[in-house]
Amino acid sequence: GRVTDDKDRRLILCLLKTYYNEKAFDADYKYSPSGLYYSPLPAEGTIEQLKEYVETLPLNSSPEVFGFHENADITKNMQETTLLFSSVLLTQSQSGGGGGSSFEETIKMICESILTDFPEEFDIRAAEEKYPVLYEESMNTVLTQELNRFNHLTAIIRDSLQDIIKAFQGIVLLSQVLEQCCQELFDGKIPTLWQTKSYPSLKPLASYVDDYRERIVFFRNWLENGKPDVFWLSGFHFTQGFLTGALQNYARKYVIAIDLIDFDFEIVPEEKPAVPDDGVNVWGLFFDGCKYNYETKVLDESDPKVLFVKAPIIWLQPSKSTELKEFPHYECPVYKTSERRGVLSTTGHSTNYVMMTRLPSNHNPDHWIKRGVAMLTQLDDQFSITL
Repeated sequence: GRVTDDKDRRLILCLLKTYYNEKAFDADYKYSPSGLYYSPLPAEGTIEQLKEYVETLPLNSSPEVFGFHENADITKNMQETTLLFSSVLLTQSQSGGGGGSSFEETIKMICESILTDFPEEFDIRAAEEKYPVLYEESMNTVLTQELNRFNHLTAIIRDSLQDIIKAFQGIVLLSQVLEQCCQELFDGKIPTLWQTKSYPSLKPLASYVDDYRERIVFFRNWLENGKPDVFWLSGFHFTQGFLTGALQNYARKYVIAIDLIDFDFEIVPEEKPAVPDDGVNVWGLFFDGCKYNYETKVLDESDPKVLFVKAPIIWLQPSKSTELKEFPHYECPVYKTSERRGVLSTTGHSTNYVMMTRLPSNHNPDHWIKRGVAMLTQLDDQFSITL
């Protein structure tokens, strides 16, 4: 079919340049750094000799032939293992076995555990009084909109858990939706019911609940102590709204049409940087497929068996699109989850893709494109940074 996504087109064109070019006819042209993969010229030997070369190739292709880092094998194996266990869970019985807890007892314990010290909804009216709608400060609107979204999520999590407990007590009817919620809680997955009001997440249940609580703490600190010096980009429910707010502040301050400005990106080495005059400092991103070298100040290869690396603080500096800084860089996409795909919402934004960032690099951009390098706002699980 026709490829319409610009990121997919970029990858396909990059791969085509590797295999379909005049240099492929050179005797010393290799398709991979090791030199194992190349196209033997017919003039070099007979058909039998070419067949012998093909037979010397490994049965299972190494990641390098596709341009991946060696860590890609680990990622592939983890995905296959996850798929296997997910399939096994589908065959699991709900009945309890000899001395263990029953299905209902397990679900009840999970519900009570999550409801322990469960966050209260934010007082939206008080928030709007403390952070009123101001022409020169769009972040006030961003804050109140985020609080509203998290209030909806808080309500649906709390109400569903309380209804499940009541259903086991015979007070309310266990509907089909609650029954599905019970099975997903038992399997350690995020209930589909919650996902209707939730931000995208691939975390297991326990990690998701911890992540949700951390987000609530972030916004409660903002609400009580004022705008943070460095924003936790991963904590936003609607990340694009925050980015638009940062651009809007700059556009209104300098009376420039918002369509004429874009972000410049600068790595901030300090752990506690000063608040910039324009733009925002953000943290919470993770590199997938590479790392940042603090000595050379450019992107570098991932360390063996390290799948994800925490990204440094980044200054999102608004500037006119015609005045962006020129430097050797890689246009790195930012996604909310490692799934790297989403659907267009009613606002016209993707549910997963966030934006493109320009990061300093001394490699040709094609190198990182074939590596599949991207930044993520969150990991599938909090323990999957290093193996």
